Amino acid sequence: MAYQSWHEEKQSAWLYRELARAEADPVKAKLFDALATAAEDQATIWLKKLTESGAPAPVFRPGARARLVAALARRRGPRAVRPVLAAMKVRGLSVYSAAPPGHAMPTRVEQVGGRHRGIGSGGNLRAAVFGVNDGLVSNTSLIMGVAGASGDPATIVTAGAAGLLAGALSMAAGEYVSMRSQREMFEYQIGLERQELNEYPQEEAEELALIYQARGMDLEQARGVARQLLQDPQHALDTLAREELGLNPDDLGSPWGAALFSFLAFTAGALIPLVPFAVRIGPSALVAAALLAGFALFAVGTTLSLFTGRGALASGLRMMLIGGASGLATYTIGKLLGVALA
Repeated sequence: MAYQSWHEEKQSAWLYRELARAEADPVKAKLFDALATAAEDQATIWLKKLTESGAPAPVFRPGARARLVAALARRRGPRAVRPVLAAMKVRGLSVYSAAPPGHAMPTRVEQVGGRHRGIGSGGNLRAAVFGVNDGLVSNTSLIMGVAGASGDPATIVTAGAAGLLAGALSMAAGEYVSMRSQREMFEYQIGLERQELNEYPQEEAEELALIYQARGMDLEQARGVARQLLQDPQHALDTLAREELGLNPDDLGSPWGAALFSFLAFTAGALIPLVPFAVRIGPSALVAAALLAGFALFAVGTTLSLFTGRGALASGLRMMLIGGASGLATYTIGKLLGVALA
């Protein structure tokens, strides 16, 4: 117990320092450094308990998951990997989403709405993993079902290719429609805000001033900021959209980008069980496809553990068992149908 607690605190301190080095914002980097110091203090307490019990002083080495998370943070930045950091129980992530209590109100127009800029969903990696998983499970099940009904490799390849294209195009179309509808709704809301700003500029400025007053700014100072803001209509619209509607006009999402991303992720997963049949390796193709799909499902499960905080081994085995059960069920149904129709 003492060793585990010591290791967790040491690993937290190590990860916080890696985040501090990866963070471009000096204020946020300072926060991570402070959290690292606090974790080190806790580790020292546990180390003292270890040595008092007669155990030798352990040597710290960060775990594989912590190393991977640190590498992702260095490559993409801590903001972009917030879901993964949350699963690692990293504290202080609220600095990327909202101002903490007591956050100073803006005193210049350039600061208004600034904390919202550049805030993305941080879910691209998660979306890619789920897209690959969807393609992998659905096409593996399809291929196993067809293989159970017919052992003809040409039939299996044709069915697998059709399943890949149908699934990928369906996913892409669904993502496009969803993102297009969402973007149109956001654009409509911003359009209404633009119209109100043109027709009632003083009223809109007063609304914005009241928002800042509710957050702690002196009302007269807030009114001064709002009046100055109106001198730049585009900046005013941008800020009103962020503060009143909670929207980021610079990040409404691209329907075509979402569709392409979904298509490629699904295709990558759906190709995996199809490869052994496509390369014509003979009667062992079905076994090879099952093994390859099982390994890929395990890899997907371990990757998802980055977001869930579960153990990598347990998550990988669970995903492999779920996918394996699906493939076995469709293979059995295909076998029964093949016999019944023969």
